[in-house]
Amino acid sequence: MADFKIILSDPETGRSYKIDATGPTAGAFIGKRIGDEIGGDVLGFAGYTIKITGATDKTGIPSRRDLPGPARRRLLLSKGVGFHPVMDGERRRKSVRGNEISADIVQINAAVKERGAKPLAEYFSQPEAAAE
Repeated sequence: MADFKIILSDPETGRSYKIDATGPTAGAFIGKRIGDEIGGDVLGFAGYTIKITGATDKTGIPSRRDLPGPARRRLLLSKGVGFHPVMDGERRRKSVRGNEISADIVQINAAVKERGAKPLAEYFSQPEAAAE
């Protein structure tokens, strides 16, 4: 089974949280596409809706939202994800991956779309160490 690092961004507070997804949690992301929304219950966040905003594979190649399927391809790019031109009119052939989440993906970028009753900071807060 695939293991993912999920970077969850909270646009309201401007903070990001790292989640390690393994087993059935990671399986819920397989087959989803960039732009899809999933329930936060999969990650343990009741009442939240999470939108997948991007992904990166094991070699650091980014996924493009406008490219269907999970395969890696070499495209001639003039702008967008995977290439940022320096000169006007510059184009370059770059490797990019399709918009579908597969087992080759290592990192998934996501953002909070709808909030639940409990703030995200409470889910990620470290328990206070007992003073002796």
